[in-house]
Amino acid sequence: MSERPRAMETSPSGSFEDMLGIVEGLDTPAGYKAELIRGKIVVSPWSKLRYKRVMKALRLQLEPHAPEGHDVDVAPFLFTFAGSERGYGPYLHVADETAFEAEGRHADGAALSLAAELTSDSTKDVDWLDKMATYGQIVPVYLLLDMRVGEINVMWDPSPKGYRSRTNVPFGRPVRIPAPFDFELDTSGFGVPEEQNAEDEQR
Repeated sequence: MSERPRAMETSPSGSFEDMLGIVEGLDTPAGYKAELIRGKIVVSPWSKLRYKRVMKALRLQLEPHAPEGHDVDVAPFLFTFAGSERGYGPYLHVADETAFEAEGRHADGAALSLAAELTSDSTKDVDWLDKMATYGQIVPVYLLLDMRVGEINVMWDPSPKGYRSRTNVPFGRPVRIPAPFDFELDTSGFGVPEEQNAEDEQR
């Protein structure tokens, strides 16, 4: 399977719950995830191996500052947003632990206090447009790590029209993660070697 996300058309008459059932029933290959985006089921790679170091560093820094009762993890759980009929599996999530006590295979997106995506050329449109618009209505903090450009974008203060605040810094500089975390994130270990970026551009 190609690394580029692949959409699977679903019946236009299918309800959001019907489509969620299809997503949950898919037997996706190891290392891949299925998400519900703009009325389509999209199957894409879960992660490049070299992203593990970045996700681990991010998780370890977020854990001491997470809200009480919230869990920080990189497991590919599906979070749903019924109002916009979306279902996302963020690279990293911070969510209320009680959300995982429910039956089923997806959690309510309202449980998220933070979502983080590591974007590349194949996923940037979804991460920058669709996910930012959806997260921006309900998720307190959204981190978008642009692995090709080498910068981290921090969005916060959600509203019905999306995030009202945003900042970005290149990898290597500290950046403030706002409430409910409220700490300086060290991004010095987030960079990708130049030769690996060059390989990505040739694909």
